[in-house]
Formats: sequence, structure tokens, C-alpha cells
Amino acid sequence: MPLVILLYVVAYLDRANVGFAKLRMAQDLGFSEEVFGFGIGIFFIGYLILEIPGALLVERWSARKWFARILITWGILSAATALVETPAQFYWTRFLLGVAEAGFFPGIIVYFTHWFPMQERARAMSGFIVGIPLSLALGAPLSGALLHVDWLGWHGWQWLFVVEGLPAVALGVVTLFYLTDRPRDAKWLSAAEREYLEGVLAAEAAAKESAQKYTVGQALRTRNVWLLAMGIFAANMGGYALSFWLPTTVKNLSGGSDTATLLYSGLFYACGLIGVLYAGFAADRTGNRKGICIAGLCATGTFLALSAIPGQSFPWAMAWLLLTGVTAYSWPSPFWALPTMALTASAAAVSIGLINIFANLAGYFGNHLIGWIKVRGATDSTCLFVLAGWYLAGGLIVSFVQVKPAPPVLSKD
Repeated sequence: MPLVILLYVVAYLDRANVGFAKLRMAQDLGFSEEVFGFGIGIFFIGYLILEIPGALLVERWSARKWFARILITWGILSAATALVETPAQFYWTRFLLGVAEAGFFPGIIVYFTHWFPMQERARAMSGFIVGIPLSLALGAPLSGALLHVDWLGWHGWQWLFVVEGLPAVALGVVTLFYLTDRPRDAKWLSAAEREYLEGVLAAEAAAKESAQKYTVGQALRTRNVWLLAMGIFAANMGGYALSFWLPTTVKNLSGGSDTATLLYSGLFYACGLIGVLYAGFAADRTGNRKGICIAGLCATGTFLALSAIPGQSFPWAMAWLLLTGVTAYSWPSPFWALPTMALTASAAAVSIGLINIFANLAGYFGNHLIGWIKVRGATDSTCLFVLAGWYLAGGLIVSFVQVKPAPPVLSKD
């Protein structure tokens, strides 16, 4: 888990640091809000290409080798963003970065089914997803410091991409040697531990097979799969755009410096750590993954809408944003436990890949939409109201998903 969390910290920072770099990059290169919106969004189109194949490769081949390939290629491409000079170069670099990183997130979800029984999977996911707010909470002040660097004739935003991109290459090499594919390969477990864990996971898989055996084709025709796909599409129309545009919005609301803006942004993501950890614990403790997911989505939409009320002071708006930060990262870990609760291994792998395709389509459309409406005169309050509406729509759609609650984790006391 520590290695996987570290990988996701680096992954998400390399994906989202363009939002931090934008504070200076846009001015130096003369890029409009619409150029940035399209460039940020096109990452997700590249990401779509290997979604389903990536999840299946983890299920049927090797998570260790697949993740190592992903890390090395995305680290090189993230660092190469420092060389961008034109909108076309920006678009191509972001697109290829998406191709390079494709399959990582759905692959991790499948990988966890090889290690964690159902009752512990939401907590495992929350431990993994904690990498998102942790990455951005640490990355915001780091990026703020790098923006002021002026070495060898390069601007600070160029060094930001290099310094934050190259660690992924090193971690790719580490992953190739240290990540363990399955419990049976773990030399750091005793023979009894390996046998016990493999037995528990095999029994769980057999129970799902006997209860309702889905083929891959049947999974792709299942109502729940498409509801989950539509639900996360709506949620991520709000979520991804909020992550990328938050620094710009906070800067406009506060009127402060770039450094202050990124410190405020870092505080938002630090609040997200609370929501991630609590949601994973509560989901496994109660077994009610669906209810906790819906509550997180609806609370996020509500707090975000309150932050957008015109005329309030910046401290009030920031207070609502911090509450948004707490809830905005509380829903993904219980959400991603839902597909694995009812489907067999290969069907779940394909379904997760399909659902994540829609998650990333939302990344494209959401960011492009915000850039487009900002160029046409939309205020920051209007943009926040739009994003809040998408979160609420996501909660409504997920409420129609039919999944039996998992058994709660019983206390050992």
C-alpha cells in the first residue's frame, strides 16, 4: 500500500500540475482560457485508448510490469511539457501524457481485488485515493515555490514540470523490482499467510461465480454498469474541472499573489484527506458503500454552491470551499468498491475500464466547458454553480444503482 499510494501521489501531481503552472504559463506563452481548457481536457481523450486493455492486462498478465511501463513513459512526457511553446505542442503533449498514463487507475482497482477481500476493499481504496488530496496538498506549495525559480534561462513553470515529472521515471524502475503481483508471489509473507489470503480471495470469487456469473459481454449490457458510468461522468464533470481550475478561481476570489493562492489551494486539498480517510473507514464499518458515496456527492454539490453565492466575503467563500474539500474526496473510494461487489473478475475488469472511460470523458468535457464559458464572460460564481450541479446530478444517478450492502467489518473487541 505505501508504494501504491506513492505512485498515485506522483501520478496525480503530474496530471494536475498544469493547473498550478497555468498561473505563469498562460502569461508567458499567451494561451487563452479556452486553449488551457482544451489542453487540460485532451489529456483524458488520450487516456481513453488503453482503459479496458489496461485493466485486463493487470487481471491476466502483470500489474508490476504494466505499472512500470506507465510510470516511465508518463514521467518523461510530463517533464517534456517544459518544452511547449505553441498551443498545438501543448495539445499533443497533454494527449500523449494521457495515453502514457492510461490504464493506471482501473488497473489499480483490479490489482486490489488480488489482495483485499471485499470487506476491506473500500478502506484499501480510501488509502489509495488519499493520494489525490495528498498529492495536491503537497504539490500546491511545492509548485508555488518552483514558479519563482529562474535557472539556466528557464521559467519557473518549466522547472515545475521537470522537477515533478522525473520522479515518476525513477519510481517506474522501483516498481519493476518491488511491486508484488499476487499474494502467492509475496516472499515477505509466510507460507501460511499466502495460503490463507489466496484461499479467502478464491472463495469470494467462487461465491460470486455461483451466485451470478457474468460474461464480459453481459457485464457491458448490465444496468448497474451503465448507471455507474453515467454517475461518475456527472460527478467528474464537476470534480476534474474543480481540481484544474481551483487555483485560478481562488486567485480571482482572493485577489492575492500566486504564492498565497497555491497555499489556499493546498489547504483545500489537505481538508480532502479527512474525507477520504473517514469515508473508507465508514464504508467498511457499515457496509453501506452506496449511501456514503451518494452523501459525499450531494454534500459536495451543496457546499460548492454555497461558496458561489455572489457578494459574500472571501473568508466565507473560502470556508465553504474548505468544507467542499472535505466532502469532494469522500465519495470515490466507496464508489469504486461498487463494481467489484457483483461482477466476476474479468467482467469486473472490463466494467471498471468502461466506467473509467466515462470518468475520463468527463475530464475532457468538463474542463473544455469551463474554458469555453469563461472566454464568453462567465463569472467564477457561475462556473462554481455549474460544477455544483454536476455533483448533485452524480449523486442522483448513483442512487438508482442496485447493489446489496456488503457485510460490515465486525469489531475484534
